[in-house]
Amino acid sequence: MPLERVSQGFKDVSMSFQINPLTNDLIALTNATAISRSVRNIVFTSRGEKFFNPEFGSGVNRLLFENMDELTAASLRDEIASSIVNFEPRVSLLDVIVDPLYDENAFNVTISYKIIGADLPAQQVEFILQSTR
Repeated sequence: MPLERVSQGFKDVSMSFQINPLTNDLIALTNATAISRSVRNIVFTSRGEKFFNPEFGSGVNRLLFENMDELTAASLRDEIASSIVNFEPRVSLLDVIVDPLYDENAFNVTISYKIIGADLPAQQVEFILQSTR
């Protein structure tokens, strides 16, 4: 019977780089907020964009210029799922839902996951993917 990891908590630096007025230190994101931001960053980072780790990220940016259909939605779902499984060891992925929004020429993405080692309910991240050009 495998043992489950028990975490002491997670902490990441906020990308806003704002200063905490009490400690004069950078504001930190903790636990569920830190992991939620990490999941979003993995999806929005293109492969080759991170120095010294060219495999990090996902290839969703190249799929956003494909035809708006269910096949592209399925490809986006698979790309997002594999990226999160490969690069975020703190979560157990439950589901990725990608729905095409034909009128807005965008995709609505919902990612559900469970944080490993934390006694928290399943978490969910939602965002819109849309080509920018």
